[in-house]
Amino acid sequence: MSIPLAPDSTIRVRSFDTVAGGTVSVPDPKRVVHLQFRRFAGCPICHTHLRSIAKRHDEIRSAGIREVVFFHTGIDELYEYTDMLPFDVVADPDKRVYREFGVESARRAILSLGGLWAVLRTAIPTTVRILTGRQRPPSSKPEGGRLGLPADLLIAPDGRVLAAHYGEHMDDQWSVDELLRLAAEVTSPRR
Repeated sequence: MSIPLAPDSTIRVRSFDTVAGGTVSVPDPKRVVHLQFRRFAGCPICHTHLRSIAKRHDEIRSAGIREVVFFHTGIDELYEYTDMLPFDVVADPDKRVYREFGVESARRAILSLGGLWAVLRTAIPTTVRILTGRQRPPSSKPEGGRLGLPADLLIAPDGRVLAAHYGEHMDDQWSVDELLRLAAEVTSPRR
């Protein structure tokens, strides 16, 4: 079992290949990185969450935050679900980086009340998007399984973890408002 990173931990600089064919460095030398660990490609809850991030991406970027999102899915399948996202997406089908950052899988991902509520909340809009051709249906056997838990980390340009949240169920992640509030709190000069 890997150990989650706590605030004030430090990560080393590393580069990752993105789904779009580029590379992204974490940490970013000029901006705070919001490092997200999502579940599998096509996960309706992840898709709904990332749409909220994409809608407010300009606002997030203006706050000095760079979005980097990991999925435990291979690059070919992942590209079909994320090609329209305006931020960096990284495939980690072997969950190597997930383990390094202490992101785990557990039955509570789908068995908690919060997770069940998320399924109910996203079922109708997701079904409509699938039926109208605006979204692909999720795989019946996703790489890495369905039990992945989300995680959010804010990482300073020097590699310090400024804030971390490890989800207790599949829909337990920072909202855009929480992200912006946290980033403002942890990056503002202390008085």
